[in-house]
Amino acid sequence: MAETAAASPPLQIIAGADPFGTPLKDALVAHLRSLNIEVEDLGTGPYYSIAAEVGQRVSSAADTTRGLLACGTGCGVSMFANKFPGVFAATCLTTGDAVNARSISNCNVLSVSGKCTPAESAVEIVDAWLKTPYKSPCPANDNQPWSEEIQNFLDTSLTEMSKVGVESGGQLAADTCAVCCLVKNRELNPMDIMPGGSMKILRESLTSAIVRFKAGSVEPAHHHTFGHDLVVMEGKKKVWNLTKNEEYDLGVGDYLFTPARDVHRVRYFEDTEFFIKWDGHWDMFFDEDLETAKKAIEKALA
Repeated sequence: MAETAAASPPLQIIAGADPFGTPLKDALVAHLRSLNIEVEDLGTGPYYSIAAEVGQRVSSAADTTRGLLACGTGCGVSMFANKFPGVFAATCLTTGDAVNARSISNCNVLSVSGKCTPAESAVEIVDAWLKTPYKSPCPANDNQPWSEEIQNFLDTSLTEMSKVGVESGGQLAADTCAVCCLVKNRELNPMDIMPGGSMKILRESLTSAIVRFKAGSVEPAHHHTFGHDLVVMEGKKKVWNLTKNEEYDLGVGDYLFTPARDVHRVRYFEDTEFFIKWDGHWDMFFDEDLETAKKAIEKALA
């Protein structure tokens, strides 16, 4: 690998891993501390929650803070970390990957594979990631200086990416986010489209979101034209699938898939945060009113 110009190391790295990535994370944390780099080790947790915590911390931190994540493949933690604005997470299996990710995409969260990458190789990957400045020569360009055309692209790409899906007023365009129609702001407020529920959206894309519902909220029986997956990250909820006559008590780490057009009712027992993913354009069709839902839930829980 061609030697790259040394860059000042970040003042702080926030690290975390799931159980499959913990041994590798621990080895890398020890290596980083041996370089006198400050590391905040968040420990071990489910890959989606630990990645979300690191992503959120890096998203709201200064440019001198980066993240380090490890799971079995390095892919899952990367996907969840990237759900936070300003996070550029990349799964790197080689030093070349790390140099490319830093040079081309200003990668500020490094994801590594606890199952595929030995500790010795991971140390080399981390070192390459630390030492490579944004827009430097990299293996993707045979370690040669970038052409003027590519250099101009790199000069504007990060700024342009932050504008995708945003109107001139700084708010997300209504037709770019399939969930934004549910709320007008980021506070726990009642929703016209969901009588009985108070929620806020913590992070959203065209086909996924991290959502938080207030304890006591109710979703009257409804259905969608799409199926959706969800994983509970915090709190406790109950789902009644009326189509299948099945009930699901969901807590932290629980997963549920609800098929398209299945009628389901929901009750939140605690402030509950979950990741939800769906296919297609967001829609919602109610099959009962709020009072009917409350009576049905009261009877079911009696």
